[in-house]
Amino acid sequence: MTERRERNIALRLRYDGSAYHGWQFQQNALSLQEVLETALRRLTGEELPRGVFGCSRTDAGVHARTYVANFQTRCTIPADRFPAALRPFLPPDLSLVAALDVPEDFHARFSCVGKEYVYRIYGGKAPDPFLYHRAHYYPYPLDIEKMDTAARLICGKRDFKVFMATGSIVKDTCRNVWDCRVEERDGVAEITISADGFLYNMVRIIAGTLVAVSDGKIVVDEIPELIERGDRTKAGVTLPPHGLYLNRIWYASGEASEWIR
Repeated sequence: MTERRERNIALRLRYDGSAYHGWQFQQNALSLQEVLETALRRLTGEELPRGVFGCSRTDAGVHARTYVANFQTRCTIPADRFPAALRPFLPPDLSLVAALDVPEDFHARFSCVGKEYVYRIYGGKAPDPFLYHRAHYYPYPLDIEKMDTAARLICGKRDFKVFMATGSIVKDTCRNVWDCRVEERDGVAEITISADGFLYNMVRIIAGTLVAVSDGKIVVDEIPELIERGDRTKAGVTLPPHGLYLNRIWYASGEASEWIR
């Protein structure tokens, strides 16, 4: 009998992270990686000794409009049938949108060349229950124009340790941010940041810094100097995780680059 060929399959997912303690396996808490691997084992009948590789270690409560994972399997289910086949084994807050056979050397995390995050925040006299766990409520008006002006000063390739969580151990804190902007959509401010990589809590700290700009606690023109000095205590607070979404992922040409957009 001919042995089945091992395949490398990429999965494009979406999820509401409210019920999970992030993507990565946790000792005593439910993770998205655990839920997905369990579903794949039930579908394929395989133990998946190498597990499932994710494109990002999203924190507890963080959401993803686009998330990519990959795994090796010998199952014969066509890639385009995976979403329908896996659906009965997934909870309603985790959805497989598409699957694709990819080259053997494709890795959801290490083949990634860029990511885009969106942080959603809104102000007003009272919180909106329909945005609970979907956007961060800030009980004061937001100056979108001022926030956007400050956001655009963040763009560029530089050392961003000022926007890194205290205590993080990273050798290289230089990143290339090619887009940072603030727009209002249906009364919600959306802070969009695209870069070749992110430091721990970087987007949530940038969001907190832009809120401080809106409040007048940080002057717009101070942003370049703030980044240059690298003093975490001078930046804004780290906003809560439930307003954060992994929005888009880029891969090099030939590695699911068009499929994932």
